[in-house]
Parts: sequence; structure tokens; C-alpha cells
Amino acid sequence: MLYAIQDIIAGVKKGDFLFLSKVISHIENQEAGTEQFITGLKPNDVQVIGLTGPPGAGKSTLIASLVGEMVNEQKRVAILSVDPSSVIHDGALLGDRIRMREWYLHPAVYIRSLATRGHLGGLIKSIDQMVLLLKSAGFDYIILETVGVGQSEVQVAKIAYPTVLVLVPEAGDEIQMMKSGLFEVANIYVVNKSD
Repeated sequence: MLYAIQDIIAGVKKGDFLFLSKVISHIENQEAGTEQFITGLKPNDVQVIGLTGPPGAGKSTLIASLVGEMVNEQKRVAILSVDPSSVIHDGALLGDRIRMREWYLHPAVYIRSLATRGHLGGLIKSIDQMVLLLKSAGFDYIILETVGVGQSEVQVAKIAYPTVLVLVPEAGDEIQMMKSGLFEVANIYVVNKSD
């Protein structure tokens, strides 16, 4: 059963994300009625910020800092954080809440961890619908965090602006950098964990 968008908006304003979470689960599982619900939404003009980069570069830590600044400005923030699914058992360790633990119970911050379920590109198959829902639900910012990516996972740049590429030092020579599709689509480059 899908809920009225008015109920979701009211919940977001109060910091009660139950209905929102249930609808995202419906979208993720492609349950009946989801498509009709999505087409009836009226999204607002909300900035979508994408963070991508290799595993362990510090994407979640950077997001936690960004969220702190946004909350200080009295903004509501939604975070969709994608982790890879295991090729062996299809499960995923959805660990981003551990790195963002100071925010996951905050009434102005919604964090949803999602598994790729084998979808390539750094995000998940139904990410467009989820972003449309979040744009309709009363948030001021939406942050997308990709799985730890390599050279060609550039789907986030089609959905988010700006796209932030978080890097670590000594990630290869200049030829590796030129080969990387991520360098062609990112708007901001962050070199993290430099000694």
C-alpha cells in the first residue's frame, strides 16, 4: 500500500520518515502501483549533490560534514547511500549509517542505505524514481553517495549537479587519470586523506 504524498510531506516536516521509507521500499522492490504513484508526483526544484570515488576515499565522512553545515542552516537533507551487493549471496553490508551516526536519528536528516542488487553504474536501477519522490517530499537537499567506483561508473553525473569526485593520493599515474570517465563528468574534485 502506497501512502499519500501529503502524509509523506507532513512526516518529513516532523522528522517522521516511516511513510517515506515504506514508499522507497515499494520503489526498490518494483511493487504494484509504484509507477502510477511516481507519475502523480509534483517534484520541487531541489539541488541533488552526487558524491563518488573509490572505496575508502572518505565519501561518507565528507557527507557527514556537509550535512552538519546544511542542518546548521535549518535545512532538511535526504541521503541515498548505495553499497555493492555481494556476488556470492546477493546481500550487502549497508554500513554508511555507522560513518554518519551523528545524523541518522536527527529529525532533519533522512538516510537510506541501498544495495546495488547487481546494477552497474555506481547507483541502483530505481534511483531516478527515488530522487523524484525525495524532490516531492519537502527536502532542501538530496545527496547521492555511489558505491566505491572505478573508471566508468558515471551514472551519478546524469542525476546530480554538482558531482563531487573524492580521491585519495597516489591513485595511479596521469594515464590512469586520463582513462577515467569520472574525471570527465565530475564538477568538483576533492583530494582526501593526504599526508
